[in-house]
Amino acid sequence: MNDNQLLRYSRHILLDDIGIEGQERLLAAHAVIIGAGGLGSPAALYLASGGIGRITLVDDDTVDLTNLQRQVMHTTERIGQPKADSGRAALLAINPDIEVTALRERAGPARLLELARSATVVLDCSDNFATRHAVNRACMEAGTPLVSGAVIRFDGQLSVFDPRQPEAPCYACVFPEDSGAEDVACSTMGVFAPLVGVVGAVQAAEAMKLVAGIGRPLAGRLLLLDGRAMEWTSIGVARNPACPVCAARARAA
Repeated sequence: MNDNQLLRYSRHILLDDIGIEGQERLLAAHAVIIGAGGLGSPAALYLASGGIGRITLVDDDTVDLTNLQRQVMHTTERIGQPKADSGRAALLAINPDIEVTALRERAGPARLLELARSATVVLDCSDNFATRHAVNRACMEAGTPLVSGAVIRFDGQLSVFDPRQPEAPCYACVFPEDSGAEDVACSTMGVFAPLVGVVGAVQAAEAMKLVAGIGRPLAGRLLLLDGRAMEWTSIGVARNPACPVCAARARAA
């Protein structure tokens, strides 16, 4: 690291669990963020400010006035711009020393697998089950840890799905594709703005812990947040031995 980086990341370097070696691991990492909206905004901002050296933002939407109540990476002046481009501008304004790639697309299975294979960690900040399952499949096949979050109304949830741990579940173990669960859109149900900031920030923390190799990740645990009572609940979740997504990888491990 150069002198400027030593100053920028000095408060990380002071932490015994991170230090210079841990910060160098962060700088060498590549985080792929699926979704540059409510969750992707705080997650990306903290990853950028904390020194993740390479960030890829994937989003095919444009900034809308209704987004600005909670999607803090965007501004009124950037209404109508692609969210990926708006996000890239925000991240580079905070930390011009990192590399930020803006992908203005809805990534399909092949693209997601390519991205997962290139990433140190993937953050699922999307807003629908189809994308979450597609991202999970890509990460399980690539062997890349996945940090997943979701928020609707006053409720949030998040977990880590790490294919490097044979006994850890994947997203499909916890939320099977054939469960009949229906997507609930914030455009119809609403969302309490600070909740996406809370969950997105925790996603960033979990991603940085995975990269730096510190602490205990959320693999095997599902965190639920009740925003009205501001209470967290931690639930242990187990791998499904018959999971169609991760069972083969677990047996091979």
